[in-house]
Amino acid sequence: MVENKTLWNNVLAEIELSLSKANFSMWFKDTFIIKQDDGVVHLGVPNVFVKDWLLNKYHKDILKNLRTFGENIRNVEYFVSKEEQKNTVKIPTFHNELPLNDFYINKEDNLNPKYTFETFVVGPFNELAHAASQAILKKQAAYNPLFIFGSTGHGKTHLIQALGNHYKSADQNKKVYYITSEKFVNDYLNSLNNGTANNFKEKYRKYDILIIDDIQFLSKKDKSQEEFFHLFNTLHENNKQLILSSDKHPNFIPDIEERIKSRFNAGMIVEIQKPDFESRIQIFSKKSALIGLSLSNDVIEYLAASVDGNIRELEGILNLILCQSQLKNKDMSLNEIKDLVKNTTKLKKSVSIKDVIKIIAEYYGIEEANIYKKGRKKEVIKPRQVIMYILRDDFDISFPSIGEKVGNRDHSTVIHSYEKIKSDLKTDPDLAQEISQIRSMLK
Repeated sequence: MVENKTLWNNVLAEIELSLSKANFSMWFKDTFIIKQDDGVVHLGVPNVFVKDWLLNKYHKDILKNLRTFGENIRNVEYFVSKEEQKNTVKIPTFHNELPLNDFYINKEDNLNPKYTFETFVVGPFNELAHAASQAILKKQAAYNPLFIFGSTGHGKTHLIQALGNHYKSADQNKKVYYITSEKFVNDYLNSLNNGTANNFKEKYRKYDILIIDDIQFLSKKDKSQEEFFHLFNTLHENNKQLILSSDKHPNFIPDIEERIKSRFNAGMIVEIQKPDFESRIQIFSKKSALIGLSLSNDVIEYLAASVDGNIRELEGILNLILCQSQLKNKDMSLNEIKDLVKNTTKLKKSVSIKDVIKIIAEYYGIEEANIYKKGRKKEVIKPRQVIMYILRDDFDISFPSIGEKVGNRDHSTVIHSYEKIKSDLKTDPDLAQEISQIRSMLK
């Protein structure tokens, strides 16, 4: 096994080749390998902000390079460490202090105190899940289990941990515990190997509120499913609250026993969907205020229209804007933020101008050939203007080139179309939603 410091220095040398000096310093300063444990590299990072960013943006690159230099490495996990370590990699620092408070996981219940209802944005995409959560806060086990499902990054973990934190603050005598199903399985298997299965049973049966995240990882784990089934029954019979999450509806989780799915369906199953345009505006407004980032309404509306990914991606964009503002020691302009977003949420490199025209024509339900014609049919004008706006704003194609490719039109016509859509986006949320959906189709 390669020694920790040597391994990490080799990895950093490769990563540095693909990043700017500022970005490399920002994200990899004071990082180090704490230890290697059974193929898992434990990576020390200076704060939660860096931890989240490395996990969401650089995890694949980090893991790929670790596997290049280290045998049998199968994963990497990130841990906030304030301690000075001899293995810490020292990278020249840029003078910027991020106004962020680190949050520490409570080792007794695994809850992260940053996940609260005060910081949870409610919108059409998650209002049913939020309402169900409020119901079990008013009356424990009103829905039991409460099963929340949805794609990665839609806020499931935030909501279920907010429930745990609320229960805990409302009644300090309540025993609350949060765990991922993967950790639950590992705990159970370790108890079997160590001959401490009874201790495992006693531990999990003592909780008043048991929260298990990513329950889909029980798939194909027959022994663990057996133990979970009996645990579920015991807690349920004693009116203890079970809160579960998954990336899909329980009926569509493969290789889960039918009797377990039946227990899930006996409670309340609710979905958190992808945030809609109005909800993204709320999210950007609230999250930017929480990190002390002042953004104009124009910027927030642009971000909501341009970044339609999951909530983690929205947070990532805000953190990046904050970092760049700190590095430059000034607020970023709308144009600078546009450039940042374009570089961060890149469209497919293989998308051609003809692809853009075809996709947008199909989106609006018109014949592609009509886009190129000189006529001014009402149903064609708007799609054509949207095409010109997207080609300019997302692909940085010159006005004359756009005019040439879209029916040999004069560049002044293109400029007018671009400015028209740009102006309408400020007052027309439906148009903003359309632009957002089109960008998703182009990615």
